[in-house]
Amino acid sequence: MDTWSRETAVGRLTMTLPLIVIVVAIPFGLVVDDLPQVVRFAPFVVSVGLFGLPHGAVDHLMPLRLGDASLQRSLAVVSVVYAVLGGLYLAVWAVSPAIALLAFLGMTWFHWGQGDAFALRAFGEAGHIRTRSDRWASLVVRGGLPMLVPLLGQPEGYQRVVNGIIELFDPAATAALTPLFRLDTRLALGVGFGVFTLSSLLWTARHVWVGDTSVVGVAWDAVEIGVLWVFFWLVPPVFAVGLYFAVWHAVRHIGRLAIVDPAARQALDADEWPTALWRFYRDATPLTIVSLALFAGLYVWVPTDGSLNALLAIYLVGIAVLTLPHVAVVTWMDRQQYGETYH
Repeated sequence: MDTWSRETAVGRLTMTLPLIVIVVAIPFGLVVDDLPQVVRFAPFVVSVGLFGLPHGAVDHLMPLRLGDASLQRSLAVVSVVYAVLGGLYLAVWAVSPAIALLAFLGMTWFHWGQGDAFALRAFGEAGHIRTRSDRWASLVVRGGLPMLVPLLGQPEGYQRVVNGIIELFDPAATAALTPLFRLDTRLALGVGFGVFTLSSLLWTARHVWVGDTSVVGVAWDAVEIGVLWVFFWLVPPVFAVGLYFAVWHAVRHIGRLAIVDPAARQALDADEWPTALWRFYRDATPLTIVSLALFAGLYVWVPTDGSLNALLAIYLVGIAVLTLPHVAVVTWMDRQQYGETYH
């Protein structure tokens, strides 16, 4: 498995650019609630075509690029994974939207933590993340930042989004998640996650203390975690999570895709960014279009009032349906690239 430092083209893009965007967005996010709704929803709108939705639309090529599969077998295997897992999960939304929503939060927590843990090791100097316990600690913290911290700092906005999604299928089912937003629940979650965040940094920093690695990786890890804590605590959830999805998680996964595409990697090393981006969008366009068709089908199937809130809810349900098979593919990628099994 090749590892690239932040000094390489891919490393600079995947590690530095997202952090800069998030830092710059913090003061803007503090006033975003005073701006038109379309501005608050802009990151999710942009994510449809720029990085967000397309970042998972290259899954069908992963068995080809990471294994010995032919193109036909790669397409067939991934198509079956998406059809079976996505179809079953869509059925759960129809039967029990509250459970489906909790599952979405849980698997997104896992997947976004999984993606960041990989990026730290592949593109950064993360010698402090080497054992299974290190990886799990990093995964739990990194995934919890976008999924849990907004609940702690912006509970009203978080609840509006959650209820809006569930109400598409069963308005009465929103009551099942009401305890999640109680002050005592949020206080317990906040204290627990805060303690775990600090403990995980200290736990992984032990490699520095015994001289196994440099302090650079731990310092970078701590800076990113601190910035994301502030960002998700202060910035309204719709804007914060949408921006994170589009310019942090998706960009880092696209950087990962460049590792396994020799032509894209060569183009980036030669500073031929248009060539690398063209290859990515060429590969991602067919399944991005298929994904848009899924969203259109959901819009027809689930009655809505056509408001931006309802359209966002539809989009998030579609993303949820696509996320489950995407997580399966990325977990397989982890095993192929690092031999990780997460158990």
